[in-house]
Amino acid sequence: MPIVDIALRGAREHNLKNITVTFPRNRLTVITGLSGSGKSTLVFDTLYAEGQRRYVESLSTYARQFIEQLKKPDVDAIDGLSPPIAIEQRSISKNPRSTVGTLTEIYDFLRLLYARIGKARCHQCHQPITPQTLEQMAQQILAFPKGTFFALLSPVVRGKKGEFKDELAKLRKSGFSRALVDGSLIDLGAPPILSKTHLHDIDVFIDLIEVKREIRPRVTSAIDLAVGLSGGFVKAGIISQGTDRRPRHPQHPKKLVPFVRELFFSRHNACMRCGISLPDIEPRLFSFNSPYGACALCNGLGALKFTRTAEEREDACPACESTRLRPEACSIFINDLNIADVARLDVTQALEFFSTLSLTEREKKIAHLITKEIKSRLKFLCNVGVSYLTLSRSSQTLSGGELQRIRLATQLGSSLLGVIYILDEPSIGLHHVDEMKLIRTLQALRDLGNTVIVVEHDEMMMRKADFLIDMGPQ
Repeated sequence: MPIVDIALRGAREHNLKNITVTFPRNRLTVITGLSGSGKSTLVFDTLYAEGQRRYVESLSTYARQFIEQLKKPDVDAIDGLSPPIAIEQRSISKNPRSTVGTLTEIYDFLRLLYARIGKARCHQCHQPITPQTLEQMAQQILAFPKGTFFALLSPVVRGKKGEFKDELAKLRKSGFSRALVDGSLIDLGAPPILSKTHLHDIDVFIDLIEVKREIRPRVTSAIDLAVGLSGGFVKAGIISQGTDRRPRHPQHPKKLVPFVRELFFSRHNACMRCGISLPDIEPRLFSFNSPYGACALCNGLGALKFTRTAEEREDACPACESTRLRPEACSIFINDLNIADVARLDVTQALEFFSTLSLTEREKKIAHLITKEIKSRLKFLCNVGVSYLTLSRSSQTLSGGELQRIRLATQLGSSLLGVIYILDEPSIGLHHVDEMKLIRTLQALRDLGNTVIVVEHDEMMMRKADFLIDMGPQ
């Protein structure tokens, strides 16, 4: 089939005076002209707006109620229109939680990589973390003073959404009578109705134990049962550490909480010297936008107070030192760097790090596709001229041009075909050396089978365009 160009007829939006123009499909077109000549109105307020309006109209009635209805631009007709993507300087939100790494989705791949092949160390003594045996868990519990009371629990659900009706019923049939659900002790014979849209923690109540000489077999048996239920994890909630505060029988559940202190044991990750156990090493542990990975003091923001003028937020968080993460997340290493160390590297340094990783054959098989995607996105960032940025750099400190080029690199990584890309002066702030890299990036988008339309004043960009549209008075 012949390629149908994009024909726009009778555009009168804002200051446009009945403009008719054709944009060649699968080409790089630059629109230039005097300020106020209507360049942005033509491509953003007319071409892009109509493309988005048609896309919204193609959705179901149910989906459209959640999307703002767009007004039809003042234009007679636009033929040959494909789905458009606008990459504007003003269109990217400066969220204090977003960074270069999250904007490009590189940080998502980093979290996955560290969860799969990262090696754990204790964040206090920095020694490698090894699994705990049942006997070692029992020894730590029995090391407490005589008369200390523990509630031994099995954490079967940790931060997951769901109603868990079947799971609670199964626990009841297995002979368990009580469980801690989101911090409250409940009777499994009459469990509460849980919201399926909220995250829940469920800890099965195994036993109430008083530390004394003849209790070791009972403690070991309870730990073994807890480990079997949860897949290797045990929680011990200290109720009291003296005989003067002897708790009531578990028939009085409210007397069991809150705990004086909680201990967490794992057959997978625990420090024998400090007695510290790590939670499950999952991608969410490395997310500063999740309560399971975020620093408890700054809630994952990295600073107690923000400014928009510098990357390093004088009020940096003293607890996480601006890593945004809890200590356990920063105790997982790949080639002697934790995820925060890698995020502090600039794009060029990060690309070198991932190009020279020293991994075992097993780790290479696991990490191959992940590191391939990371390196690909890092190369795109180099190609658009922002290789000097660090992955931890807050979006609040980036210029409009930098944000636009970051989004452009992200679009390159998506490898979409048949799309209209519309950009607003992407060369702003670029050094002359990096300008050709940007142009080659736009040409690569074109060569994939996309139509690229750029509002630009730069001479080199205009000379490298396939077509040039100059707007202004006749």
